Parts: sequence; C-alpha cells; structure tokens
Amino acid sequence: MAFVTRFAPSPTGPLHLGHAYSALLAHDMARAAGGQFLLRFENTDLKRCKPAFEASIREDLRWLDIRWDGPIHRQSPKIAGYSIRLEQLAARGLLYPCSCTRSGIRAALAAPQEGVAHSVYPGTCRGRPMHSRLPGDALRLNLSAALAQVPLAALQFVETGPDQPGLHRVSPLVGHQTIGDIVLSRKEEGIVAYFVASTFDDADQGITHVIRGEDLFAFVPIQVILQHLFGLPTPIYHHHRLIRDDQGKRLAKRDDARALAKYRADGASPADIRRLVGLT
Repeated sequence: MAFVTRFAPSPTGPLHLGHAYSALLAHDMARAAGGQFLLRFENTDLKRCKPAFEASIREDLRWLDIRWDGPIHRQSPKIAGYSIRLEQLAARGLLYPCSCTRSGIRAALAAPQEGVAHSVYPGTCRGRPMHSRLPGDALRLNLSAALAQVPLAALQFVETGPDQPGLHRVSPLVGHQTIGDIVLSRKEEGIVAYFVASTFDDADQGITHVIRGEDLFAFVPIQVILQHLFGLPTPIYHHHRLIRDDQGKRLAKRDDARALAKYRADGASPADIRRLVGLT
C-alpha cells in the first residue's frame, strides 16, 4: 500500500513546538515507509491567514530539514469547489439553512478545542427549506437524512495512534449524541468548516494516512460520513499526543514563547527541537 501523508497548518500565526512535533512525526513516518510527505496550507479563513505566516512556516520547516514532495497545496483557490460539493448535498436534501446563535456558529467553524468537536445542535431550524436561506445563514448537515443514505455497516475507520488503536465503528446513536446537525459552512464569510475542506482535500490529494493531533480525533466520524456520502476513500488515521506547556495545556499559536522562530533566534538546532518534543 502506498503511503501518502500531509502536514496541513493554517497560516494564521507562527509554528510552535506542537506543530514541529506533528510535522516531524509525519515526515519521519512517510520517509520510513518510502512514501510521500505533502504540504498543504488550510487557508480558507481569508481574514486571518497571511502570506507572511505562510512564508515563516516554510522557513521553519526547511530549518527542521523537512522537505515536502511536489507543489504546495492551498485551499483558498478551491473555496468555490467546496461550495459546489455542498450544493450537491443540498440537492440530495441533506442540508438546511440555520440562523441560530451566530456566535455559536462562528465557534463551530473556528479552530477545534481539545476533546470537543462542537456543541450538539438541538435542531431548531431543521425544518427550513434551502430556498429560505438568508445572507449570513449557516448550512447544517441533516445527520438523520445523511445516515439514511450511507451503508451503516461501512462506517468505520482504522486508527493507529497510541491511545485508541484499532478498528472503530461510527455508531449512528453516538453520532446523534456527539455530532448532531453540524455546521458545514457560513456563506457570509466564505468559510467552510475545517473537517469539510480537509475531507475533500485528503481525497483529492490521494492521502492514505492522516497524521495529526489527538484533539482532532472527535472529527473523524463526521469525516467518515462525508467520505461515504461522496464515495471517497477513508484514509488510515494516526492521532498523536499533544505537546503541552508547564500547566498541561496544549500549545497554541498565541504561545509565542514556544514559537520555532524564537528557538532559532536563541541558538537552538533542529536536533534540539527533536529532543524537546521527544523524537530522539
């Protein structure tokens, strides 16, 4: 089996030690398997993603001696394509517009919080037809309707990460309790949810192994459902441990004290970074 993986940061800030661990691990696993390591910038948030951050990420990766195969993939030119695929779901009766709690919708589309994919929506707007959509409305997936169109026995994925290795089945009951009618996009800002764009891109790029932080494990069931709705392959998943600060919190881009650029400026070497993240 071919081994194709990716490192897919959002260029909204500098890379920190947690990013370094994820990129190095994916790069090491790809090279050990004789496979490919791709670089993808997940930059659908046009307001927060900046060319300067993208340039600094490339510089950090080169400094770490990480080399990617082929051209860099960027999501921003594909926003219209994501919308077309969502329209296909709407045509199948699987989406509905939602005007509920804009702050909550915005949070659902933002960077995921550790251990929680989102708050399960109570279904207030579920009865609205697509032609009632207003500017600024979100689009939600009608989970019950979606599950009725996929083979439930096939909703499964393989996890090879250290915490939950093995075959996992996506239970419709658990899906309703933990996923619900999840937000897929918000037209007003031109943003599609993280798990939507990455699902399509992984398939389009031929990704066979998804290597990422354990905080994203909660998104796998909805990605598996989307894969089956569109007839896409399900990759093998590997969710790794997170690099945390002294208080046990996962690192974030605002954590400038652990930015790779600062380590470089202070005289650290790539080997030092490997030791700091436990890859020696």
